[in-house]
Amino acid sequence: MKKAMVLGMGISGRGAKTLLEKEGYTVIAVDDSFAMSSQEAMKYIDEIDVFIKSPGVPYTDLVKAVQEKGIKIQDEIEIAYQYMVKYNKKINIVAVTGTNGKTTTTSKIAELLNFAGKKAAAAGNIGRSFAEVLLSEEQYDYAVLELSSYQLENVYEFTPYISMVTNLTPDHLTRYANLEDYYNTKFYICQNQEKENSFFLFNIDHEEVRKRETLMKGRKISLSRKQEADTCVKDGNILFQGEKVMSVSELSLKGSHNLENSLFIVTAGKLLGLDSKIIRDFLRNTEPLEHRMERCFQYGKLQFINDSKGTNIDSAKFALEAYPGCILICGGFDKKVDLTPLADVIVKQVKEVYLIGVIADKIKALLVDRNYQAERIHSLDTIENSLRDMKQRFTKEDQEVILLSPATSSFDQFKSFEHRGQVFKELVHKIFG
Repeated sequence: MKKAMVLGMGISGRGAKTLLEKEGYTVIAVDDSFAMSSQEAMKYIDEIDVFIKSPGVPYTDLVKAVQEKGIKIQDEIEIAYQYMVKYNKKINIVAVTGTNGKTTTTSKIAELLNFAGKKAAAAGNIGRSFAEVLLSEEQYDYAVLELSSYQLENVYEFTPYISMVTNLTPDHLTRYANLEDYYNTKFYICQNQEKENSFFLFNIDHEEVRKRETLMKGRKISLSRKQEADTCVKDGNILFQGEKVMSVSELSLKGSHNLENSLFIVTAGKLLGLDSKIIRDFLRNTEPLEHRMERCFQYGKLQFINDSKGTNIDSAKFALEAYPGCILICGGFDKKVDLTPLADVIVKQVKEVYLIGVIADKIKALLVDRNYQAERIHSLDTIENSLRDMKQRFTKEDQEVILLSPATSSFDQFKSFEHRGQVFKELVHKIFG
């Protein structure tokens, strides 16, 4: 009997386990919280043929021991792709990675395809595994996959029809030795593509993306908000290869970052053969995703915005551009990135700041160094403390925007950015409702 070991029993790990069992493997499920412990699993590594590491799991002693045995470390995305090829499943893969914009771009491409009458599933780093999509009774035409750098570390044969790196900004330095490692890992997404039969969407506005042009293996389709490109903005219109698709003012997703996301959505739609009218109708009416600059509550003239997905500095900067002069709640887990750019944008854009989480003191020190007045800084540790303080200070007549855009991940106080955003919304309703 063939044996496999799956480390990590989250969405990805459970998908891998189900697929491997369908393929006749006996699967040893390892998870220090929900299954066999890593220490116990050490006893079984001589018996296994396949080892799957879930993306969120670091390179632990168990992983290193498996590597020393000469067993390939694989990702659920990789074995799902191999399964798709083995059984000749006719699914076109659109693969999306990058630092910011991944979830919106992935979700909206899948929604656009369904809007156009196709059968598309969004999966990957977005709440559903690729394996689950392939094993579903539903026969999909397209799988649109959001892929984090963690999910791309151990792919070998994976080959999408369309791939893209939305942008690259500093992140995840607790995982990677340096930014070069992090940025280069993103380009594993296109390493097996060929110019004759696949596409890479090339954002020429981002220097770190341009620097890695030699890593782009598919046929390059250029995109830009600022200059001539295959897909670009000209005279207030979005053009694809010279054809006007729609005006920028018609987009329901507002902000410069969403314009960038929309260029990817338009380009993928056109490459997949969709009519411009369908793309235009969709982008005129589609709604922002939950936890992404989500207008979640109104208390008189006080407006609450949930941007819990703002898990890095660039993402938070986009939100602050959209809401200058806001009351900002930010802070959380320490990713070991340089917080100077965050302090600079707070000084320029933010009326008052409420600091939470383990990096609160670091941000406060940078703000004080920049002569940001002490009375505008409130270090209250948690979202709840911050909102209760605001309830004492503001009334329904105060015309303020209160923005949760943490600029970092949530793992010091929450399970995920979704959990953080949900808690924020619940507390706003409880305290102000």
